[in-house]
Amino acid sequence: MEEKVVLVTENDEVLGLMEKQPAHINGLLHRAFSVFLFNSKGEMLLQKRAAEKYHSPNQWTNACCSHPRAKETYEEAAKRRLKEELGIDTEISEKFYFIYKADVGGNLWEHELDHVFVGNYEGDFQLNSEEVAEVRYISMEKLDQEMKQNPEYFTEWFKIILEEYKHHL
Repeated sequence: MEEKVVLVTENDEVLGLMEKQPAHINGLLHRAFSVFLFNSKGEMLLQKRAAEKYHSPNQWTNACCSHPRAKETYEEAAKRRLKEELGIDTEISEKFYFIYKADVGGNLWEHELDHVFVGNYEGDFQLNSEEVAEVRYISMEKLDQEMKQNPEYFTEWFKIILEEYKHHL
């Protein structure tokens, strides 16, 4: 069964549900969340998207990002996806939200009202191979350097969300 996204206004008023792919083809505004996780050294956790993903395969991105289901809070959705993608359970807290639109290739758009969560995690992972190819921690300095040298290695939305995150530090 195809996952549905929650279509919203810029004020987060629900307009209805739509299957994920048509919403991305049409660039319609929908609810989303992003999770940034850090270890005790202050390094950020990155995940490499699985090769089978229908957009942005094999690209590095933040620890977890996805869409809440109908009647699911942003935080509930974020915790659910951390478990489904990385096999972990950790405390997270919301830092900010904003709206962005990004061309992710293949005539697909991410147009999201994105709630950004931050947490800490050090431990083992049980990666869902349908979602995640690998994970790694990286210092913010090294991440900035890699993104400048090889921007194509990173998802378009991660580039946008990371810049927004830096403004909220």
